[in-house]
Amino acid sequence: MEKYTKHTSVAALMNRSNVDTDQIIAKQFLKKVERTGFGIHLFHDWRYLEDGTLNPDFELNNPNFDGAKILVAGDNFGCGSSREHAPWAIDDYGFNTIISTSFADIFYNNCFKNGILPIVVEPDVLKAVMAEISENEGVAFTVDLEHQRVTTPGGIEITFDIDGFRKHNLLEGLDDIGLTLKQTDRIDEYEVTHKQRFPWLWAS
Repeated sequence: MEKYTKHTSVAALMNRSNVDTDQIIAKQFLKKVERTGFGIHLFHDWRYLEDGTLNPDFELNNPNFDGAKILVAGDNFGCGSSREHAPWAIDDYGFNTIISTSFADIFYNNCFKNGILPIVVEPDVLKAVMAEISENEGVAFTVDLEHQRVTTPGGIEITFDIDGFRKHNLLEGLDDIGLTLKQTDRIDEYEVTHKQRFPWLWAS
């Protein structure tokens, strides 16, 4: 998992509430266990027309949002089923930050395990942020995880709460496997001791 760094990026607007994981990544694409290759299918039913071409009416197909790393969405983002493929698709597409008033619990937790920062803001703040994007499509926001702050060219400054452990893991690029590998010396020490105490369990 890549380290989350301070960055200035285009903020894409998806002014929709209750976007569920079935819409984020449709069931027919859940055929792989790798985390890569799902970005092309993100929001498939909205993003593409029946002939497979891009839907010009879908928000994220707006060329002003090309290269966006920040997604600004409506209430209750990531609701529905618990599929972990949803944050995989979001990450693979290129987003590393989502701003909303609320997230489904399982999706929220899965974001941190996949290098995505979900930021919870008050409704009036979200409204102001959405208005700034609508008035200036392609505007870039700055996200500073270390200082827990988002700033916009329009003068909006958002401070957000985040659990210290999760913040550390994002800044260091540590998922569950990465955290385990940080304990390699202790694991090796345990195995040596275990082999000495129970050698028959280690017989080849």
